[in-house]
Amino acid sequence: MTEGSVDVVAAEEPLEIRLGGERVAVTMRTPGPGEDTELAVGFLSGEGIIDPADVATVRECPPRSDGGVVDVILREGAERAGGWQRNFYATSSCGVCGKASIEAVRVAAPPAPEGPTIATEVISSLPNRLRSKQRVFERTGGLHAAGLFTAQGDLLVLREDVGRHNAVDKAIGRALLRSDVLDRVAILQVSGRASFELVQKALVAGIPILTAVSAPSSLAVRLAREANMTLVGFLRETGFNVYAGEQRLAAAQPSALAGGSP
Repeated sequence: MTEGSVDVVAAEEPLEIRLGGERVAVTMRTPGPGEDTELAVGFLSGEGIIDPADVATVRECPPRSDGGVVDVILREGAERAGGWQRNFYATSSCGVCGKASIEAVRVAAPPAPEGPTIATEVISSLPNRLRSKQRVFERTGGLHAAGLFTAQGDLLVLREDVGRHNAVDKAIGRALLRSDVLDRVAILQVSGRASFELVQKALVAGIPILTAVSAPSSLAVRLAREANMTLVGFLRETGFNVYAGEQRLAAAQPSALAGGSP
């Protein structure tokens, strides 16, 4: 940086997520108007802790010097679920826990239904379509992004955050709060790699296709295959790898498919 110039950096502050007044989690996120509500709903739903249909209201508490607080209130008579993924984080490297994680997700969310069919040209265009709308990234260069697209490649929701899981939770939370948006979502595009948790979040939200500009993990591939999802990695304008669900891609060339078990 030259002397006298100004470097803009991305904001990062803690957010405490509560459910009915009880603390559930604290995450480091990039604050944005209304996005704490989206993050909380997306997180709690993606972790199997709540059914978004049971949400009565979400209260964003006044900002504090030590971060923000958001409290999700369920409708009268609704009960929180037990969640599942938090139990496996500490030992996720072991095969038994990986198997248990997939089994828990399978119980909480059914496999993705067949369809839709997406043109490979649409898939190849997603990174540029996402990047062109990343306003904060253009100023800071320090944020992950998640975008929700239609089967035709139209961008419905874009969210940015210092944490890629947060960006996904924000985007999905926005869609969950707007059923007219969620009903049109076919693809979740992320700016980084595709982890097990991101496949999980897409599946629970009913999004059949996850595309990423970087690599997937082995457990992400396994879950996508077992859940009948489409998983694309190393996505570039010039090509990509398909790790699961190639039947949804129109005119996919065999050379573009990644074979073999992870």
